[in-house]
Amino acid sequence: MKKIIAVFISAMLFVLPMTNAFAQDNPKPIKEKARNLTSELVSKYGVSGVQYAIMDHGNIVLSDSVGVKNKATNEPITNDTMFGIGSTSKMFVSAATMMLVDAHKVDIDQPLTTYIKDFTMADERYKKITPRMLLNHSSGLYGAHYKNSMLFNDNDTENHDELLLRLRSETLKSNPGEYSVYSNDSFQLLEILVERVSGLSYTEFLAKHVSAPLGLNSTKTPLDQFDRQKLSKTYFPAIEGALPVENANVIGTGGLYSTAEELTQFAEVLTGNRTDILSEQSAKSMQSHEYRKGIWVSEETNSFNYGLGWDAVRLAPFSDYGITALSKGGDTVLYHSVLITLPEHHISMAVLSSGGSSILDSIFASNVLLEHLKDKGIIKDILPDKTFEPPVKVEMPSDLLSYSGLYGTVGTTINVEIKNGEFELPAFLDGLVPAQKYVYAGDGAFKSSDGSVAISFDKQKNGKTYIKANFYLNFPGLGQMVMVNYEYQKLDANPLNTTVKKAWEHRNGKNYYALDEKISSIFYLAPSFITKKISVDHEGYASGTKIVDENKAVNAVEIPVMSGRDAFDLNFTTKDGSEYLTIDGESYISEDAIKPILGGKSQYTIPSNGQAIWFKIDKNAAHKTMTVDVPASGGFAVYDENGGAVDFSTASHNNSVVLPQGGLIVLGGQAGDGFKININ
Repeated sequence: MKKIIAVFISAMLFVLPMTNAFAQDNPKPIKEKARNLTSELVSKYGVSGVQYAIMDHGNIVLSDSVGVKNKATNEPITNDTMFGIGSTSKMFVSAATMMLVDAHKVDIDQPLTTYIKDFTMADERYKKITPRMLLNHSSGLYGAHYKNSMLFNDNDTENHDELLLRLRSETLKSNPGEYSVYSNDSFQLLEILVERVSGLSYTEFLAKHVSAPLGLNSTKTPLDQFDRQKLSKTYFPAIEGALPVENANVIGTGGLYSTAEELTQFAEVLTGNRTDILSEQSAKSMQSHEYRKGIWVSEETNSFNYGLGWDAVRLAPFSDYGITALSKGGDTVLYHSVLITLPEHHISMAVLSSGGSSILDSIFASNVLLEHLKDKGIIKDILPDKTFEPPVKVEMPSDLLSYSGLYGTVGTTINVEIKNGEFELPAFLDGLVPAQKYVYAGDGAFKSSDGSVAISFDKQKNGKTYIKANFYLNFPGLGQMVMVNYEYQKLDANPLNTTVKKAWEHRNGKNYYALDEKISSIFYLAPSFITKKISVDHEGYASGTKIVDENKAVNAVEIPVMSGRDAFDLNFTTKDGSEYLTIDGESYISEDAIKPILGGKSQYTIPSNGQAIWFKIDKNAAHKTMTVDVPASGGFAVYDENGGAVDFSTASHNNSVVLPQGGLIVLGGQAGDGFKININ
């Protein structure tokens, strides 16, 4: 879910009062460290509420919260306020899988088809996928199916129920086991595995085998019955008041709710301290350095080094102290989390937030944990953040010129031209690293103007050449994070014949709009997810995919770690003169087929296929007030000319809005739902 985080970081800058509820026996330096850092989070980094806890040798030694649970009432966050934990949920389905290993019901190195008999794909390599490959992200699956996964007040199981059907017609992007790259679908398949083998729904399995023995009362799935008022409220600038409850209906990959204290209790399972639930052997095997089994970036100091389920089994900066730290972060649209555990020292910390990001939560947790380690005498001093200086340009070896050329990542291609020891690259990490020029500074590395980013070229054993980026990200007042990643892969030219070239040039720069997303979807607040803009890139590539013929383009890259995640193909069809795009089983309609909305009074009905209806706002409707008689199962959203959400009735419960010129309107609901619209 990380691709949509930037939208909400920039939009949700709330400054809220702090509450203080630290455990009485907690050392003062840790209290002060946490207070100072959380003050920075809420004042500068878009966090509206945060909750955190440390467990040390089975005891909660720090538990606190910042912000308010509900802005309307100023009700404070308490230790039993619940948050969505996003992909930290993956640790639960990972543990569940290993519990079945302990019960001799699953062998993670046997084919997945042993346990999910109806799992098939249009690629014979799928038969080689094992549960281990799902756990360590090396399955070769494209990545994720997000259709109708993130919904307001709606726990529809469609995404779960249809996953196997969708995969049936899809291919793999790489050989199973060749390399690890983040994959959400892998953990959805593990959820199905747990259900098939145990005979229980996944929600029932967690309740019986995890929550009950641990005494967890606030760790729930969207399918559980519990008091939703316990959830921290969430907010969005375009919407007045709190948003409806967010349901991440991809439960295995990111759907759980919990509290910081309960996550630290669950960490006892993951570190082998609750052998009544998970064996010490299985907990230890989850900490194995799985990332080393395939193609990976060479640096050991990193925030990503996959285990089984874990994002990191050698998390920086703890690795600089010789301390093993395990980490898993998570982001939904509105909630964020991180769980860090130090198994050798029997210490765990969880941070949950509304607003912000899991990156911020991780930096906060790391800094507080280091303070805790120092207080206990485990480390002597806390190392200062790395500092950098502008690079000194040196003469570049001529052989590096061969790295000029076409490069791709998921969604885009770029042309890299190395000239006079310099080249330019676009922004990285949703703009956290700006677009800039990099200059050669020696030892095969090109550096950013401040020296904090080093770019190099790496030819791997698979014969592919990657642009490797070593980032040190500084967040003033909060701390620093290191990330080493492959960002781009070198591509070959893909010359097109005249017919194919003309077909794609006609699509260049055009937008296509989602038709199958339920009107309860949170993605209507993040229109970049329901809008696909086609960019015909260099030498036969479109939006990062390789053009095959007039109507098809396929994923072009195999990039380990993170940047190769969520790959897709583009498939175009024409019906009744309108062009449609299909991605991951979801349909989109071309902007050319969208008509202006009528002025005055009009009526529209959702068609029998249940697809949404889109309208343009032309000058005849612009600046006028639109009032909609909305059916109970329907809703609408309005966007300005830049794609920003102006109103979304599912969240705002408004039925009247002033229409912006050049914007768009979408109506959604169940088949047969009627809308009466008045524009005046």
